[in-house]
Amino acid sequence: MERKIESVAVFSGASYGIGDEYGKAAESLGNAIGKRGLTIVYGGGYCGLMGIIAESAGLHGSRIIGVLPEAMNTPDVRLKDVETELMIVPDMHERKSRMYSLSDAFIAAPGGIGTMEELLEIYTWLQLGYHRKNVALYNACGYWDPLISMIAKGTAEGFISESVRDALIIESDPEILLDRLAEDRNPLPVKHG
Repeated sequence: MERKIESVAVFSGASYGIGDEYGKAAESLGNAIGKRGLTIVYGGGYCGLMGIIAESAGLHGSRIIGVLPEAMNTPDVRLKDVETELMIVPDMHERKSRMYSLSDAFIAAPGGIGTMEELLEIYTWLQLGYHRKNVALYNACGYWDPLISMIAKGTAEGFISESVRDALIIESDPEILLDRLAEDRNPLPVKHG
């Protein structure tokens, strides 16, 4: 059974990473999202991989919604306009709240501490039953392999249930990732306590 996905939040780096591989992978993800006509919700601006993903999706017809905190609304972040709509919000808490409410699913592409924090928060919210939207890792170039191993270790050691582990979609192919985001997956049990 399929779930209707019209918009996807993409968390990704404001840096490009080392070499060309990450940029190419970001462009592939953006192209795949754009060709499906999905709206992208992202952190706003044109920096690093998130700028590449947004621009690539936009070139294929996606609506691009950027959500940028006031403190980051600067020329070095907004090197060029790629957004269809740019929302300036007071702070990072409002940024995440707005991104989460505007999105039907979530993808974490390679990125730094901010990307990791956004991913782990929305994944935790799924575990706690605060939402039932699919969450995915875009494991381009094997970037997320160490986190995947940590989740496996947490499961083996009894800190992460198998159902929580299995709720996280992990794919390195953008097309397969987007197909899986549209699956109507079994919801996790509501956690009490």
